[in-house]
Amino acid sequence: MAHSHKIPEVSLLKFLKHSANILKNPLPFHHDNFQEKGDTFRLNIGFNKSVIFSRDAGLVEYVLQKNQKNFVKSEIQTKDLVKYVGKGLLTSEGEHWKKQRKLIQPAFHKKQLANLLDSIKQAILLEYKKITVKGELDIFPIYNDLAFQTVVKSLFSSAANQKEINRLQYITEETQKMLVKELRQPYLGWWFRASGKIDSYLKLTAEARNILKKIVQERRNSKERYDDLLDMLLEAKYDDGNFMDEEQLIDEILILFTAGHETTSNSLTFTAQLLAFNPEWQEKIYEEISALKEQDLDLMSYVTKCKITQQVIEESMRLYPPAYFIDRVNLEEDEFEGKYFEPGSNLLFSLYEVHRHPDLWEDPDEFKPERFAEGGRKYSSQYFPFGAGPRKCIGNNFAMFEMIIAVTELVSQYKIVPVFDEIDIKPLITLKPKNATLKFQMRA
Repeated sequence: MAHSHKIPEVSLLKFLKHSANILKNPLPFHHDNFQEKGDTFRLNIGFNKSVIFSRDAGLVEYVLQKNQKNFVKSEIQTKDLVKYVGKGLLTSEGEHWKKQRKLIQPAFHKKQLANLLDSIKQAILLEYKKITVKGELDIFPIYNDLAFQTVVKSLFSSAANQKEINRLQYITEETQKMLVKELRQPYLGWWFRASGKIDSYLKLTAEARNILKKIVQERRNSKERYDDLLDMLLEAKYDDGNFMDEEQLIDEILILFTAGHETTSNSLTFTAQLLAFNPEWQEKIYEEISALKEQDLDLMSYVTKCKITQQVIEESMRLYPPAYFIDRVNLEEDEFEGKYFEPGSNLLFSLYEVHRHPDLWEDPDEFKPERFAEGGRKYSSQYFPFGAGPRKCIGNNFAMFEMIIAVTELVSQYKIVPVFDEIDIKPLITLKPKNATLKFQMRA
């Protein structure tokens, strides 16, 4: 395949020179490279080892949608993450992924989600009892617990006890931290293995699997129906009439925990911080929900009519996309706008950069929810908070409904006041908030 443009390169020496800063926060390093090299560059991270970084929205769309059959997820997800969460929707590829997606998709249809909204709202209200109007409060731990609890309640209803839930949350979060260390410090891989560090985290994962197996077995033995996600997963059948086996079911549940709670807790925290800095949008939300509450709507109708809240959340996810990188590897050689990709190229798309690209967004660093007045579809070729194409996040509606309920309930009870002058970030597997301390005042 002929190619006209060589992809600009960043040297291994420069990578090693900045490795300490990259470990803390890789985004400034990548931003400088984008500014210097253009929207796509090759970063050399070892001898004959490189990653192609891109903030080219056209290339993102090409890889995730237009030519998605030639691109698979990298070993970060299909191997590194698998050892902690198993082979489920997020980490599988090919026929196995297609089979699982087809099986699980119905559980996330809007009609099914309507059955879960009351449970989600109750879990949210329970966590909001932790909010105090005395002094300052870091909102992230509250949203972290809230997002985990909503996943648990939606999955298990009341099947899991609080001790088990706390342990599952601890294990989910600790294994994520270990994976970050493995990915950011690949040169220490030998030490992580030799010292037994990885083995100790694999033991934690085995413990989580045993807790989940116990919960599943108790549900099977109870013969009761709860119409929650666990019931739907237990009753789902493949085309051949068979049910999911237990190990596969546990894989899918672990992935729902990992993907379903962390991204949502991050988004809600950033949204609360942005609202604190923009009190006029708090009032717009308050006015909208006050009007809607007079209409005596069911919860699903109410959620779908909270348009201003949705705009605020969409803009929050533009500025702070929880899944701020998407990775792919091409199976066969490929070319896009003159750039050649040899088979097996590691591509890493910075959604953080795409969502703030000055050529794509007016005032890219400004909080302007009004840009989403017509919804997110207007920007479908440059806005990817849940990914795109066939592998778009299966829980995107679940997450949006949960976040709308969480934001409207918060604003209906409190006014949010900032403590710090800016929003600080901690990029790990997902884009996490740092120092999310706020003040809350009761509404009259």
